[in-house]
Amino acid sequence: MVTKWRLWHDVIFQTPFKVKRIQTTLDEYVYTSDDTVVEGEIEEGRIYQEADFNRIIEIKAKEVNRVELFLSMINQNEKSIVFCATQDHAAAVRDLINQQCKNKNPFYCVRVTANDGALGDQYLRDFRNNDEPIPTILTTSQKLSTGVDARNVRNIVLMRPVNSMIEFKQIIGRGTRIFDGKEYFTIYDFVGAYHHFSDPSWDGEPLDETTVGEGKEPTVREPSAPYDREEEPPEENRRTMVKIKLRDGKERQIQHMVATSFWSAEGRPISAEEFMQNLFGSLPEFFKSEDELRKIWSDPSTRKALLEKLEKAGYSHDVLGELQKLINAEDSDLFDVLEYVAYNITPITREERVAKAQKNIFTLLNNTQKEFLEFKYIESGVDELAQEKLPDLLRLKYRAIEDAKEKLGSIDDIRNTFIHFQKHLYQAHSQRL
Repeated sequence: MVTKWRLWHDVIFQTPFKVKRIQTTLDEYVYTSDDTVVEGEIEEGRIYQEADFNRIIEIKAKEVNRVELFLSMINQNEKSIVFCATQDHAAAVRDLINQQCKNKNPFYCVRVTANDGALGDQYLRDFRNNDEPIPTILTTSQKLSTGVDARNVRNIVLMRPVNSMIEFKQIIGRGTRIFDGKEYFTIYDFVGAYHHFSDPSWDGEPLDETTVGEGKEPTVREPSAPYDREEEPPEENRRTMVKIKLRDGKERQIQHMVATSFWSAEGRPISAEEFMQNLFGSLPEFFKSEDELRKIWSDPSTRKALLEKLEKAGYSHDVLGELQKLINAEDSDLFDVLEYVAYNITPITREERVAKAQKNIFTLLNNTQKEFLEFKYIESGVDELAQEKLPDLLRLKYRAIEDAKEKLGSIDDIRNTFIHFQKHLYQAHSQRL
């Protein structure tokens, strides 16, 4: 037996994904007298919940906080779709994104809804063009839940409830298309829509394989549903939106919590370790043991050769950086990332690595050499240890190579010092803090 969803999934769901469930202390709201009712009539004592926001009540501070949160979590150069409660909400979120994002192109984020007509269609065509970085983010309400074959979408942001399982599958399908260099996608869920993954109807009703025919693959398409049209009430039936301004300082008190879960391409929950093994399980093929990895990594020339091999195999610097974020090791060395994937060894921070190795590094150095080695590794990572960086580091510290030679010795001495200290930096795991 296979399932209807499984059959649809075989065509549409092709990449694993992770879900970041983001909750804040403003996910529900009860009016208090220190807040200001800017417009409309508030129901005192009512608990306004997610389905109410941006339909009958609007708190701009809530939207500002959510936009700040997901922009801080995503790679802002990646294509993303944000699902909003209404077309007006999509416009407001678009404006907030353009105000807060790093890219100051006015078309970095655009709205695509039914009311945007031909202009919205053009924005969508430009967004689907993977050779064009702008627009990078689309905001919408219902229009983009189905029928958008944008293969390079890396992030789906949910800022409205999703009440239909069919629509939920369609929305998730916006991120799951295969694209060169796209290992997975991420769902940023502000509304608790992830509970659909636990719904028995996620897999659909059983379908007898005999109806397909022996040796034949079923022909399936996305489930059809009217979620690509806007379903907002006519203007005359709309209630006046209650608009609330939080008291001064209250916005800064909003707290948040993020829980990350990992999902296979089949839509089943998996551990972080299994997720990474599925994506990066072939990494250990590039070194025979932990000791060999450490030996390779301790020398700038062999480290460079390894990184070049990894890049040719599809593990570019950006991919390794994504892996670094997956295991929450942005403050660690890429060495720790490789070691974790290959040998399940918990990463340490670059600062911890330097502190542990400092005694051995500095024993045989004079004060001038010690000062030279106190550079940007802790802040910027292993790229600062490449031999090609050495001339720039010397100029940055001493303004001229000749001045550096006066203080540190010959070029060979400087190079040997630079290379030798790295062997102590990548000492054995048993000696860690």
